[in-house]
Amino acid sequence: MSDNIPELSRSFTEEAIMWDSHSLPPEILLDIIIRLPIKSIITCTSVCKTWKSLVQNPSFISYHLRHSTTKYLLFSLYSKTAWQVYRIPHEQGKEHYALHWDDNQDFNEYTKFYFPLLHGPERFRVVGTCNGLICLANYICCDTFIIWNPCIRKFVQVTKPLPLPNIPPFRYSVSVGFGIDSKTSDCKVARILSFRDRKSESPPKLEVEVYSLATAEWKTLTTALPPTGTECYGNPHASVNGALHWVASRRTKDNILIKFVMVLDLEDEVFSEIAMPKFAENERNLPSTISVYGNSLALFQEVSMNYLNIWLMKEYGNVSSWTKIVILADQGPRYYRPSAKGFRKSGEVILKMNDTKFISRDLETQEIKYLGNAGYYHTYVDYYVESLVLNDKKPQLCSY
Repeated sequence: MSDNIPELSRSFTEEAIMWDSHSLPPEILLDIIIRLPIKSIITCTSVCKTWKSLVQNPSFISYHLRHSTTKYLLFSLYSKTAWQVYRIPHEQGKEHYALHWDDNQDFNEYTKFYFPLLHGPERFRVVGTCNGLICLANYICCDTFIIWNPCIRKFVQVTKPLPLPNIPPFRYSVSVGFGIDSKTSDCKVARILSFRDRKSESPPKLEVEVYSLATAEWKTLTTALPPTGTECYGNPHASVNGALHWVASRRTKDNILIKFVMVLDLEDEVFSEIAMPKFAENERNLPSTISVYGNSLALFQEVSMNYLNIWLMKEYGNVSSWTKIVILADQGPRYYRPSAKGFRKSGEVILKMNDTKFISRDLETQEIKYLGNAGYYHTYVDYYVESLVLNDKKPQLCSY
């Protein structure tokens, strides 16, 4: 991509952009624009056709993304009112999204925004984030997707996947993921359907569909699928190192249930597996959820009302690097039963407590920091970087 930047610079000189009667060196102009806030860059599109062409140029969008070093923490939150609305389908309500400065000791809010669309009673949740985009899906069926860039107020409504002929309607469980092909920088949505014939004892089967933002098309994967009998444990997933990860399981020939991390490489679109940690006997059947930990993975297990196991994979792909950390919740009616949501840049785990408040906890010192925000019902926490992605397309505009 960087080889295209000189061409962008030359396009400026062709228009003879002037400053104090002298041509502004194109490399300096690029350096100035790239440092502007997103809103100011979008305003530049109204200055002249050349600037608009620059800001909408795919090479400039990629160049800007590579220089967007500030990462925020995105919180998808339901206010108490919206949470109550969710329980009353015929009412309307909006989810609240907030970006927080992760490097700021006070964890100040950077900005907030709201869901761009309301589909009657249909509710949406966050699937994942990637390159400044937020992927949303409807609950239950997960067959309606929206890819949204809140910073430039544009979104793409993904075409619905074609009905799969082998699956009766509503007789399947569905898992979804959103991530990036590290080779092409194409953002992709994966939809995994697990189903079985209820009239027989045959093991479950999987159907896998992948949507490409670059081609705007779905395709069904037919090769290199997980073995028959594999069941994917829904959401959340972890997107790291150009691959999507879910907790999954299947039974051996001796009918022993084994759990593992199912991996979908988004470049080759093939599956692989990562072994779970060596759980103690009383931990094997505990529900496990997966999360991103730096450039690797973490597993969360709610042991009891007061205990939470956190397993960190210190080196991605190295099964022997799984390390166990136990979190003991504070005693008392307000702060028990922690629910892990992700990690801060510092490595502190983010916990949602029973009173809906968020805290972060140092895994070594167990020191607690109160983050000052709260959410009801389904909440989502992940890293987010501002970008111009979708600015070169003609997606729908948000009305907010």
